[in-house]
Amino acid sequence: MPEAIEIQLKKGVLTLCVLALLNRHDSYAYEIASTLSDAIAMGEGTIYPLMRRMQSDGQVETYLVESPSGPSRKYYRLTDAGRRALDAQTTEWRAFAHAVESVLDGAAPAASTAGATEDVTAERGAEE
Repeated sequence: MPEAIEIQLKKGVLTLCVLALLNRHDSYAYEIASTLSDAIAMGEGTIYPLMRRMQSDGQVETYLVESPSGPSRKYYRLTDAGRRALDAQTTEWRAFAHAVESVLDGAAPAASTAGATEDVTAERGAEE
C-alpha cells in the first residue's frame, strides 16, 4: 500500500479507534498509544494532540490516578458525547467499509443506488 494512502487511512480511523478503546475501559494516553502502535502502527506522538482535541470537544474527560512508581497518571474516560460519537462513527465506518468492499468485489455499492441510477440515466440521455 502506498505510504500516503496508509497514513490517510490511519488518520481517518484514529479517533474511532481511541473512542472504541476508551469504551472498553478508562486509560491513559501512553497505554492508548501503545495499543494503537501494536494494532495499526500508529506513532505515539500522534495521540497526545488528539486526546487534547477530544477533551476540548467534550468526548472525553480526565482524572488523575496516583502511581506507585512515579507521578500521577492522567486517565481518560468517555463522556456521553464520546459514546454518541463512537456510535455515529462506528455506523459511518461500517457503511463506508462495506461500500469499499463492494467496489473491490465488483458489485455496485448499496448506498445511494437510486441517486446513482438516476445520474447515469440522465447522463446516457444527454449523450444520445
